[in-house]
Amino acid sequence: MKRTTPLRAALTALLLTVGLGAAHAGTASAAPLPEPAAAAPASAGLLAAMRRDLGLTAAEAEERLSAEKAAVEVEKAARQRTGAAYGGSWFDPATGRLVVAVTDRAEEAEVRALGADTRLVRHSAAALDRAKARLDTLHAPAGVAGWHVDPKTNSVVVDVVRAERQDPDVRSFVDRARAGGPVTVVEKAQPPRTYAAGTVGGDPYYTGNVRCSIGFSVYGGFVTAGHCGQAGAAVRGWDGSAMGTFQGSSFPGDDYAYVSIHSGWWTVPVVLGWGTIPDQLVRGSAEAPVGASICRSGSTTHWRCGSVLAKNETVNYSQGAVYQMTKTSVCAEGGDSGGSFLSGDQAQGVTSGGWGNCSSGGETWFQPVNEILGRYGLRLHTA
Repeated sequence: MKRTTPLRAALTALLLTVGLGAAHAGTASAAPLPEPAAAAPASAGLLAAMRRDLGLTAAEAEERLSAEKAAVEVEKAARQRTGAAYGGSWFDPATGRLVVAVTDRAEEAEVRALGADTRLVRHSAAALDRAKARLDTLHAPAGVAGWHVDPKTNSVVVDVVRAERQDPDVRSFVDRARAGGPVTVVEKAQPPRTYAAGTVGGDPYYTGNVRCSIGFSVYGGFVTAGHCGQAGAAVRGWDGSAMGTFQGSSFPGDDYAYVSIHSGWWTVPVVLGWGTIPDQLVRGSAEAPVGASICRSGSTTHWRCGSVLAKNETVNYSQGAVYQMTKTSVCAEGGDSGGSFLSGDQAQGVTSGGWGNCSSGGETWFQPVNEILGRYGLRLHTA
């Protein structure tokens, strides 16, 4: 980044000191989750955003971040332990614990021993993933907003636009979906849209007449949303000066891109707080579970928080379907596209699109950052 403010200068000094470079049984309860090795990061700004958007006190926000950090490790262990019987998992904010769905009652004791609650279900996560993958091969009408595997209902959830619910093409798509596996239909008020902004987007950047937001620094540049620009497109920074070039971009199908930066610009492991909260350090990219709290930074609506609602969702934009997206309850608006999604100090993904706004509420999807790093062979810049 080119500009320097007192906040950024102080943060840069800090960085230099640390080194830059469908269920049929109730939930079964067990012993409390193990204490995490270290407290989750909880800056004053992050806690303020969680209080505003999740209705938590500072103490509740800190406790939730700590519990979510522990749940990430429990989820990894539970997935390995249960194998083919794994039915998915999610974080329950009411209990502060991970819930693991299993298809074999014999696995419940093993999972509870890890510190999670369990739910006995009919369908394995692998079977639901196969049903969802079959839907990905179909052409979806505009009245179908998207679809994803939902471990809580143990089904594939198909989102349809309420006004189009009785459209013959929508009904036909739902019928084909049900023929391939368990399906739950959920109505949405609006279709999804991307959040790029014309001629006027943590930090904004510009390409052509579009403004978007930087996602995360990687060594050599940053990652962002693919719908913001095509490979070879020139990028201007917040001040209008030449900043870099899109080296790779994919949309639809995916919604991610890699921008390399020119000399005179540099990367730091930071997500902007916009002067209302402290800038946030990025320390890794461990994937948060469904139900975890999550916050977003973008150049239009700045810091907003919510929860992870679903993973591996197919979103049917007017430009075409995008696969393997994560859905959240966080709001966003035009210009926020490409911006950062964080859970604690862990990078999660770049803002793609959604429905609604930050006045009336809505939902927003992001493309997971680890997929982007793997696609382009990039290394996340972390503190």
